Amino acid sequence: MADANEPAAGARHSIPSPRIACTPTNVLLVDDHTLFREGIALLLRPLVEPLETWEAGSCEEAFALIEQRGAADLVLIDLGLPGASGLVGVQRLRELHPQMPVVVMSSADDKDTVLAALDAGAMGFIPKSSTSAVMIGALQLILAKGIYLPPSVFLAARQPVPALAAAVPAARVDAPSAPAARNPAELGLTSRQIEVLHLLLQGQSTKLIGRALDLSLSTVKAHTSAVLRALNVTTRTQAVVAAGRMGLRFDAGAPPQARLPSEALSAAIRR
Repeated sequence: MADANEPAAGARHSIPSPRIACTPTNVLLVDDHTLFREGIALLLRPLVEPLETWEAGSCEEAFALIEQRGAADLVLIDLGLPGASGLVGVQRLRELHPQMPVVVMSSADDKDTVLAALDAGAMGFIPKSSTSAVMIGALQLILAKGIYLPPSVFLAARQPVPALAAAVPAARVDAPSAPAARNPAELGLTSRQIEVLHLLLQGQSTKLIGRALDLSLSTVKAHTSAVLRALNVTTRTQAVVAAGRMGLRFDAGAPPQARLPSEALSAAIRR
C-alpha cells in the first residue's frame, strides 16, 4: 500500500508566495524516478516564487497532464523513460506545443546524445551527473531565459561551429556563473531580429515565427539569415550551441512569448 505522504506520478506540488498573489511558474518534471523529481522540485524552490511543479513518470503521463492543465512554462524531461523515449517526447512536445520550452536532463551527456536532443527541439541539456551547484546554476540560467549546455557539446561538436571552434576550459563552461551573460543586442541585431532569434532558439519554424510576429515568410527568412550570420552558424542546432556558449539571455527586455493559433500545433515545428 502506497504511503499517503508520498506523491504519485502526476502529483502537483504548490509553493505559494508568502507576499503577493501572482500567477505561478508551472514546471513539468518528467522522470521515472520519484526521488529525482522531488529533488529537482526542492532545487527549484528558492529559484522561483510562486512555483508549481507537475510530476510525470512517463511521456504518456506528461501528455495527459498537459491535456488536463494546459501548457507548462518549462518542461524538464529525462531521456530514459518507460514507454515512449524522452527523445520522442521532446519531438512530440515541440510539435504539439511549440511555445513550450523543453530542457533535457539525462545521465547520458555524450556529444551525440546532446546534439540529438537539440536536433529534436530541446532548448538546453543538463547532465544528471552535474553537482548540485552546477545544476542550480543551470536552472537559474534556463529560468532567466538563457541556454545551458554541457562542455561536451562545445569541445567535440558533430557539426563544428566555425567561429566557436576554440576549446573553452570545461571548468568555465560548467560553472554556475559561466559563461558571462550577454544581451543579444550586443550581436548587432535589431529588436525584430532579437525576437526572431528568441523564437528560433525555442525550436519554432519559419511558418510559426511568421504567425507569432505577424511577418511574411520572406521577412522571417531574411531576419533568420541575419541572425545565423551574426552567430556565424547555419542551423538552429548550431544556433542553440552558439547561444549557450555566448551566454545569451533574454531576461532584460525579452520579446513577448509567441501567441500561436491552435491550427499551428502541428509537425510544422521542424525546420
